[in-house]
Amino acid sequence: MRMSASMSIGMAALIVLSIAAAAVRAAEAPRLWAFRVLLDGRPIGEHRFALSAAASAAERTLSSEAEFTVRWLGLVVYRYRHRAVERWRGDCLAALSADTDDGGQRSSVAAVQEDAEFRVVSPATQLASGCVMSFAYWNPAIRGQGRLLNAQTGRIEAVTITPLQSRPSEPGLRDLAVQGLRITGLQQPITVWYTQEWDWVGLDTVVEGGRQLSYRRQ
Repeated sequence: MRMSASMSIGMAALIVLSIAAAAVRAAEAPRLWAFRVLLDGRPIGEHRFALSAAASAAERTLSSEAEFTVRWLGLVVYRYRHRAVERWRGDCLAALSADTDDGGQRSSVAAVQEDAEFRVVSPATQLASGCVMSFAYWNPAIRGQGRLLNAQTGRIEAVTITPLQSRPSEPGLRDLAVQGLRITGLQQPITVWYTQEWDWVGLDTVVEGGRQLSYRRQ
């Protein structure tokens, strides 16, 4: 069954209001992750995450904000802005609202869990059954997932997540005695780095033009 445009807009508005209400109920100081973002080893911006626990320990709200600027010979050649709010029940995504400006191309994603059905409302309707997670690198439960919701495109991606057998050669990561996960099934694989206690500290992938994009915990 297809939803009309007006129904999709109304549903998206309800999702945003629901997420906002959950954020207001947050009772504890948020847990923070702040990352320097590097392109081929050069800083281009930051990506910050704040995870709050609500009155019920099973409910959490994650807010994230990314800003990247790439310059060439002093001129801005690319900007990226991304903001998202996610509401979680346990390790399952209950609702998501995200807006992205990727080099001037704007997109919005809205999704909500309704009973046993997970519904992506925009940019296009998708349905999935059971528990769905986003690319929630901060949550060690991501290790058991075979699909992840992309908060920029709204697509539910089929993935394979496996532990890395090798250690990083980069001194900063090597000194932390980190462990890694490899996420494949995407256009480019993603390597995510964690401490031995599964606290997220880094990420590496390849982007357009074969350039290396990295996150390093501040």
